[in-house]
Order: sequence, then C-alpha cells, then structure tokens
Amino acid sequence: MSKQQAPVTGLYLDNARVVDALAGGAAGGITAVFVSPLEVLKTRLQTQARGSAKYLGGIHIYGGLKQIVAEEGPRGLYRGLGPQFVALLPNWAVYFTTYETLKAVMRKREGMPQPLQHMVSAVGAGAATLAVTNPLWVAKTRLQVQHMGNRPASRPLYRNTFHCLATMARQEGLGRLYSGMGASAIGLSHVAIQFPVYEYFKSWLGERRRHERGEASVADRLSTVDLIVASSGSKAIASSITYPHEVVRSQMHVRGLGPFDGFGLICKEIWQNEGLVGFYKGWATNMFRTVPAAAITFTSFELFARLLREAGARQRATKESRRQAVVSEVGG
Repeated sequence: MSKQQAPVTGLYLDNARVVDALAGGAAGGITAVFVSPLEVLKTRLQTQARGSAKYLGGIHIYGGLKQIVAEEGPRGLYRGLGPQFVALLPNWAVYFTTYETLKAVMRKREGMPQPLQHMVSAVGAGAATLAVTNPLWVAKTRLQVQHMGNRPASRPLYRNTFHCLATMARQEGLGRLYSGMGASAIGLSHVAIQFPVYEYFKSWLGERRRHERGEASVADRLSTVDLIVASSGSKAIASSITYPHEVVRSQMHVRGLGPFDGFGLICKEIWQNEGLVGFYKGWATNMFRTVPAAAITFTSFELFARLLREAGARQRATKESRRQAVVSEVGG
C-alpha cells in the first residue's frame, strides 16, 4: 500500500492573484509586439518641434511608418521594443493583480457605489504600476527618438534598454529615471475613466446577453467580440479625454527632466507655440495604436484568465480526487 501523494506541480493556479498576474503578463507581451510600430511613430510625433516636423501622422500614418523604414530599415519600427516589452509584462501583471485585489477589498465597503469602487481600484493599481515601471517607459522613449536628430544610426547613444538605464543613471542621476512621473500621475485620470467605463460596458453587454440567452448570468462569459467592444470603447473614450498628458510626458522624458520638474513650463511652451492642437500631436496615430492595443490586452487577459481558472478548477478536482483515494486506501 503506497501513501505517496500526487505531484502538486501547477497548483499555483488555485490562487486568483497568480491567475491575474500570469494572464496580465501574457496579454502585455502580445500587445507590446503588436503596437510597437505605431508607438514609435506616435512618440516621434509627440516630441518633434512644430517648425521642423519630419514625420506625418493622422491620415498619413502609412507615410510616417514608410519614412522610418526607408531611413532606418524595418528595425526602426521596433526601436524601444525591449523596454516596452520588459515594461508591459510587469505593467499589466502588476496592474491587473492590484486592480482585482483592490476590487475585492472595495466590494466589502458597504454603501460605496460600484463605479466609485472601480475608479478607486483603477487609480490605486495605476499608482502601484507607475512606481514599478516608470524607468522602463523613460528608456523606451529615449530609444525611440534617438535617431530623430543628426546622430548616425550606426552610432546610437543608447545600445539597448539596460545600457540606456545605466547611462542615464550614471550621467544624469537616478532621479532622471522618473522623468515625467508627475505627468503620468495626472494620467491616472485615464484609468479612473477607462476601467469604470469598461466594467459598465461588460455589465451592460452581460445583461443584454442574459436576456437574449435566458441565462442567469453571462457577465463573466462574454464572447470575444463583446470583450473587444467593451475594451476598445472604454479606451477610446478615456484616451480622447486624457491624451494631452501623454504629449507633455513624452517631452519630459526626452528632455531628461525630473519627476515633476518642468511640467508647467512644457505646458506653457506648447500652449504658446502651438495652441490647443499642440496637446493633441500624434492623437490620431495614438488612437490607431491604443484602441486595438486595448482590445488585444483586455481580451487576451480575460480569455487567458478564463483558461487559467478552468485549469485551476481541474487541478483542484484532480488533487481532491487523489486525496480522497489516498484517504480511502489508508482507511482500508
């Protein structure tokens, strides 16, 4: 009679927060590769001076991408992919894990409206993510724009993500790794809008499907199309409202300003030199990038999380079955 237990490999999926972290990291990695070309073009549009515009956006997005390829080759479309990839994995892993944890905490607060619960959870998760990933976003911006000037592509200032981070820390100080953090903190208003709207769309679509199918609840079983509609719609709304802070943040990254230094000055310069339109440089390119990216990120997260939870349920069932078998064997 053997008392040897079955292996427990993979039972970490029993933990809901681990599911959120794994699904968030996978979704972030997929998104990074997909949006990189538009991210490069958007960043260059945001940081180029009005009088010396080199890249075109809006309806000329294809032309802008084609120009980058002509000057730098296809690799130019993936400048900064390293830090973007490295940042997006922990970005969404930290974000979704913190967001779902805070949502569970907020639900216990009686009398708090659900939209406010989602808003507080989104801002809290955004703040935690910002503290972890800001240096990587600074490196991403520096790598994406370093070929905009006269520096030959064969002699870039920064070779890769870690060389960029090390060079900045050594030559400019650690504080420069948090350039634009003030603008990013203001940008938390983005998630404060996006996530409550996303949750509302999911709930609304779930109710519609419930009536159509006559099921008790389908909010956690929305189709891929429904998830795409909810995620892209919420992203479009939030991005349109909060976009100006991204322009300011990109310029803070390039100029190597501190976390809060120069925020007001840059806003003043943009307003005086370009007016309101200056705060929306690269907006169309950004929408072409962020709306599909949000659809990919959120839909991938929901589907990965669903698969992992189902795998965890099967693992728990298998573990319990084997435990019962051992108990019966010992009892016999």
